[in-house]
Amino acid sequence: MAAQSSDQPEQLNITSVQFLTVAEVAAMMRVSKMTVYRLVHSGELPAARVGRSFRVPKRAVEDYLRHAYFDAG
Repeated sequence: MAAQSSDQPEQLNITSVQFLTVAEVAAMMRVSKMTVYRLVHSGELPAARVGRSFRVPKRAVEDYLRHAYFDAG
């Protein structure tokens, strides 16, 4: 098997990704499902389309919340 060249993007191991439904993301973020759909459609929150629904990687939600957090004090 040939070694992967450094100019190619690293392959994502899809079997290790934990996906959440829109309802699970909404509960995790304590927002409405519509807010999650808006984030997905705007591209702020990456998601995979499965049939007529979306699945969001759990890591993407955690990263979004980590970067959206700020200290208001």
